[in-house]
Amino acid sequence: MKGRRPLNLLIASSEAIPYAKTGGLADVTGALPQELSKLGHDVILILPRYRSLDHSGRRFRPVARLSVAALQGSPEAVIEEDLLQLPDQERSIRVWAVRQDAFFDRADLYQENGRDYPDNLERFAWFSRSVVEVAAFLHRERNWPTDILHLHDWQTALCSVFLKTTDHDRPELKRVKSVLTLHNVGYQGIFPGSRFHATGLPSSLFTIEGLEFYGSVNVLKGGIIYADHLTTVSPSYAKEIMTPQFGFGLEGVLRSREKQLTGIINGIDTGRWNPASDPFLPGHYSRDDRRGKRVCKQKLQEELGLPQKDGPLLAVIARLTSQKGIDLLEAVIPQLMQRDLDLQFAILGAGDPAHEGTLRQLRTRFPKQIGLHIGFDERLAHRIEGGADMFLMPSRYEPCGLSQLYSLRYGTVPIVSKTGGLIDTVVPA
Repeated sequence: MKGRRPLNLLIASSEAIPYAKTGGLADVTGALPQELSKLGHDVILILPRYRSLDHSGRRFRPVARLSVAALQGSPEAVIEEDLLQLPDQERSIRVWAVRQDAFFDRADLYQENGRDYPDNLERFAWFSRSVVEVAAFLHRERNWPTDILHLHDWQTALCSVFLKTTDHDRPELKRVKSVLTLHNVGYQGIFPGSRFHATGLPSSLFTIEGLEFYGSVNVLKGGIIYADHLTTVSPSYAKEIMTPQFGFGLEGVLRSREKQLTGIINGIDTGRWNPASDPFLPGHYSRDDRRGKRVCKQKLQEELGLPQKDGPLLAVIARLTSQKGIDLLEAVIPQLMQRDLDLQFAILGAGDPAHEGTLRQLRTRFPKQIGLHIGFDERLAHRIEGGADMFLMPSRYEPCGLSQLYSLRYGTVPIVSKTGGLIDTVVPA
């Protein structure tokens, strides 16, 4: 921070550890505020007040009430706060959760029983609207003008649109600059064009130069057009998304903003992910003393109902989708089993019901070779990284990936596809 003043950073995300998680986005947005705070910046992380926050082990208290415009009237948003103390630091991060139970008091974050909530556009348009109102409130009532509003993926992308259009002339928002990070361009927030009014934006923005996308509403497209700067999660992915193969129809829009797009590799929280001190591991180890890794492997085999043997134990922790190459894994497992390679698999994930079903069938077919846990379990993820010999990431595309970074940290050899951030982080051997 030498020679530069600290910034007021408002980070808006639809998920972040330890509060709510479906994937790597939560790991990044949970760790990034801590790192920025260590650099001397004043950081507030803002999330929806999901039901899952009650099970996070954190305590929230009401700090403000705001009126947030919606389709019907102006429902009140209750802002609740948690103070997240930084390890080995005197300072803490303010975490603000926006409460509107009609939108967020649900069993899951985005979907239930494998189907998206039908009102996701309304839910996250309202959340984006509330984030802008929080920025205005902080300036007006707390003398805390936001320097940078850092947005993540389509769920918060509308904030940048509001700042440049409907809220452009509000004095308390004049200095706010928005940065939109694209964690995965494959998820764009696409909804029927007939529902554009749910965004709260004027109909003049539903054009090819705005949020219109082949007759539909594309929320991420709006964020890409209106954000002051764009980042994505690896240099290779920044290049890939400007091609038809990886741009998912937005490659032209992204090319038009190439000068405002920066690829930055994600980092990991090396305090939470440390095999020498990880509280979830049954044995600790380091690069210089790996004896604890053998203990981790034996305990993992026991936990997953696998016989304890010395053959290679391969791990997969992923969303169970074709993007992650799960169908490739399903096709190759029977072939590998026929080759008598003495392999075992530890698989953790949830996603497409068809993939979940296929993996269950494979587990039934090869009970001594496959350990399977459908769902997500943070503690088990750590134990799998600690106990496995190798980690498989057969992704068709991977913006950055975090599991390969955890694997490198845990001495678990990553075997990955040559794509995106995997190119930037795994050295071929």
